Amino acid sequence: MQPIIIVLIILVVLVFIALIKTIQVIPQASAAIVERFGRYTRTLNAGLNIVVPFIDTIRNRIDLREQVVPFPPQPVITQDNLVVNIDTVIYYQVTDARAATYEVASYIQAIEQLTVTTLRNIIGGMDLERTLTSREEINAALRGVLDEATGKWGIRVNRVELKAIEPPTSIQDSMEKQMRADRDKRAAILQAEGVRQSEILRAEGEKQSQILRAEGEAKAAALRAEGEAQAVRTVFEAIHAGDPDQKLLSYQYLQMLPKIAEGDANKLWIVPSEIGDALKGLSGAMGNFGGLGGGSGGNGNPAGTVPSQERREKPSID
Repeated sequence: MQPIIIVLIILVVLVFIALIKTIQVIPQASAAIVERFGRYTRTLNAGLNIVVPFIDTIRNRIDLREQVVPFPPQPVITQDNLVVNIDTVIYYQVTDARAATYEVASYIQAIEQLTVTTLRNIIGGMDLERTLTSREEINAALRGVLDEATGKWGIRVNRVELKAIEPPTSIQDSMEKQMRADRDKRAAILQAEGVRQSEILRAEGEKQSQILRAEGEAKAAALRAEGEAQAVRTVFEAIHAGDPDQKLLSYQYLQMLPKIAEGDANKLWIVPSEIGDALKGLSGAMGNFGGLGGGSGGNGNPAGTVPSQERREKPSID
């Protein structure tokens, strides 16, 4: 009885193992390569799959999701013979599990080496300045070459990114000095522009102030002249309204003579010829005033006449 039990146990174990090998569950976004006696038979897709136990074997399980592979820095020589280290990141996806298994031994290593050689070819035709400012151009060129080369491997390269471009230390120092000089230059230009704009605004303000001041002075002068004209007109009207005679005008004329002679700057002044007429008018006024006071003087001369011994010959006024 014991041998029979042992045989039954062995058979049960074999059946269990066969069931396990017969039923294959493939996760979503994955694929499996099935070989029969070492030859490719089919590709198992996601879900429950049945295979022939002990005859069909699973060669490889491949993830069909998009993968991200960073590559270590690679030294690359530019067109102007400068060595730069470039880090790259590849975004790829397996589209054909069979080709990725049988067309290339290791597609990751193949993509890395292809990226390095292609990057050296692209950077070798650019100088350092263009390399630093043409990342999009480099990415597009790399992606085109890699996508074309990896198509037969059942792989699609979605994106290629340059993580970092590191020039030599001496070049970095020179670039920092150049950037600092450019910043100082821009700061000096902005400061000069600010000073220039300030001077322009100040000049415009002074010009406007002078214009307004001149306009104010002109208006004040006009108002002053108008006031003086109005005063003269008023005085003239008052004089004509009062109907003054020649005697009053002669007296006012004599009162203005001392004011004409005032001032240190008046070294020479000319007596106008009308002074004689003024004096005659004034003498007539004084004579009339004496006649009104008492007729004749103490010496018997008529009032208003000057004695002959007291008359003085007036100098002629040229």
